[in-house]
Amino acid sequence: MSHRGQVIAVASGKGGTGKTTVATNLAVALSKQGKTVQYLDCDVEEPNGHIFLKPDVQRSIPVSVMVPEIDQEKCNLCGLCTEICEFNALAILGDSVSVFPSLCHGCGACVHVCPESAVTETARRVGTINQGRNMGVEFLEGRLNVGEAMAPPITRVLRQMAGREESDLSILDAPPGTSCPAVEAVRGSDFTLLVTEPTPFGLNDLRLAIKMVRKTGVPCAVVINRSDGGNRATESFCESEGVDILLKIPFDRGIAERYSRGQLILDLMPLLEYELIEMYNLISRRINGFRTSSCQR
Repeated sequence: MSHRGQVIAVASGKGGTGKTTVATNLAVALSKQGKTVQYLDCDVEEPNGHIFLKPDVQRSIPVSVMVPEIDQEKCNLCGLCTEICEFNALAILGDSVSVFPSLCHGCGACVHVCPESAVTETARRVGTINQGRNMGVEFLEGRLNVGEAMAPPITRVLRQMAGREESDLSILDAPPGTSCPAVEAVRGSDFTLLVTEPTPFGLNDLRLAIKMVRKTGVPCAVVINRSDGGNRATESFCESEGVDILLKIPFDRGIAERYSRGQLILDLMPLLEYELIEMYNLISRRINGFRTSSCQR
C-alpha cells in the first residue's frame, strides 16, 4: 500500500508573528527524532526560511505559466477572447489584439473560444523553486520573479511536491495574510497551525485567518508567540470559537537575539523542542482520525 506523508501548513493572519520561527524549528526538531521532513517555503514573494535552515541548494527548477499568443494574420477581431477573459489580459487596440501577460491567469479560455484558431499558448517564466538540504531537512523554496504580480502558480507547484511517499511530513510555511497565496498554500493540507501574538492587531488578523481556514475545510489550531504579553483576549477568543491552543512561546530576549542572527532557538530552549515534538504528536493523532479539531465549525 502506498504511503502519503502528512502535510501541515503553518500560517498567520499577518506578518511578524513568528510563523517561520515555528515552521523551521518544528522541521528540525522532528528531523532530529528520525522523521523524514520536507520544509517548503511558500512565501514566494519574501521567502526567509533559508536564513534559518541555511540549505545547500542543489538545483533550481524554473516555473512557467502559459499565456496567450495571437496570430494577428488569422485574427478577425471578433473580440470573443477579450470578452471571456475575466482578468482583462487581452484587449483590442486598433487593428490588433494585445496581450498583457502579467494579468493572465493561464486558464486557456481564450484559446478555446477563438473561431479562427488564432490564439495559442506560450510558456512564460514567472519564478524558480530552489531545492536543497541541511540539518536532515529537505528544503524547497519558491521565489517569484521581481515584478511579477501572481504568486499562486509557484505555490501550486510547491504544493504538488509536498506529501511525497518518501517523506513522513511536509511543513508548508505559508505566506502571511488571507489572500489567494495563503489560501493556495493551506488548501489541501491535512492540518493548519495558525501562529499569532497576543495583541489587538494579532487578534484581529487571527479572526480573519480562522475564517479563511474554515472556508478551505482544513482543521486547525493556534500557536501563541510572545504569549506572556499580559493580554488574554486571544485565549478568550480561541476558547469561545472552540479552537485549541497547542503551544505558547514566551517572550524572551534570547529568542529575539537568535532570530536576528538567523539562528534556530532549539538549542536555547530545550523545553521548546520537547513541546514542538509533543505538539506534532497531537496533530498527527488528529490527522489520523483520533480527534477532529473544532476549527471546522
